[in-house]
Amino acid sequence: MDHGEGKTPSGNVSTNYWHVLEDGRIQCDLCPRACKLRDGQQGLCFVRACESNQIVLTSYGRSSGFCIDPIEKKPLNHFLPGTPVLSFGTAGCNLACKFCQNWDMSKSREMDTLADQASPEQLTDTAEQLGCRSLAFTYNDPVIFLEYAIDVAQAAHAKNLKSVAVSAGYICEQPREEFFRYMDAANIDLKAFSEGFYRKICGGALQPVLETLEYLKHETSVWFEITTLLIPGENDSDRELDDMCQWIVEHLGVDVPIHFTAFHPDWKMRDHASTPAATLTSARQIAMNHGIRYAYTGNVHDSDGGSTRCHHCHSLLIERDWYVLGEWGVNASQGKGFCQQCGTPVAGVFEKQPGVWGSRRVPVKIVT
Repeated sequence: MDHGEGKTPSGNVSTNYWHVLEDGRIQCDLCPRACKLRDGQQGLCFVRACESNQIVLTSYGRSSGFCIDPIEKKPLNHFLPGTPVLSFGTAGCNLACKFCQNWDMSKSREMDTLADQASPEQLTDTAEQLGCRSLAFTYNDPVIFLEYAIDVAQAAHAKNLKSVAVSAGYICEQPREEFFRYMDAANIDLKAFSEGFYRKICGGALQPVLETLEYLKHETSVWFEITTLLIPGENDSDRELDDMCQWIVEHLGVDVPIHFTAFHPDWKMRDHASTPAATLTSARQIAMNHGIRYAYTGNVHDSDGGSTRCHHCHSLLIERDWYVLGEWGVNASQGKGFCQQCGTPVAGVFEKQPGVWGSRRVPVKIVT
């Protein structure tokens, strides 16, 4: 399916998830926001718009930039550890988080942000030439540029490259199924565990995100991990973390890794303090107390909180210092990992040898 083929007269790309309302407006059915638009209007996400009585994607093939990152930065700790991933995003977002850490891209309503261009084939050719094992749709939420992401993922699979989605999981049922059909891995941003937080601070709802997590676990083979950014006084109470971890164990199981990351004042929440490292350590302990086997701290220097241990014999499996791997205790066969000491399975997708990309972040210019 090459969505790039279905271009409208203005060069935008036709989409499938919309319907006409009785009053003549067009409702976008991509995400639970259900924007209702008249001709010439944009949805809240900025990149989907009503044109000629249909919803079109206006950012196909356009990006806010390309960069090679360590896969651990997505963050994914159990998916091809140590390997480089070609990362890119577009502009806009379908949530309105007041604490957005990538607001310059996700909140951008300027097409100038999308100065870089690349076709799916150019992207995958570049990733292959530079030795990447995967491509990541990140920086802003890829569900809003679903058609572009899917075409890139298909081009990647043709070259034996993997596709990674970094998403808040705020998407409707039908597009969710199509989108994740082409993804190999995902990190889902579970922003909090209360509807009040999602409504007040994100302009969205929690339930659709939980449905995405359950869908990924029970209906797909996508490897996924969860990230929760802890904001002092907003979503970091022991009770909320207890409730969240209990839900994860009951609905997703104990093998889904969770990353607790540190907030820093940004966008419209500059009046909040940064997250103390102790808060992340406490959250990690709460997760482990609930039986979650792989709980991590992020955005802080904490080798113990960033490393992976065998849940059975507690041997060090993957030592991490920020994004640099150290000691390696995983035996891998056919993509599956096992503890070298006791043979216990390690959840994730592993190659026989870890990558050696380290912490490098290399901007890439794609020549079109």
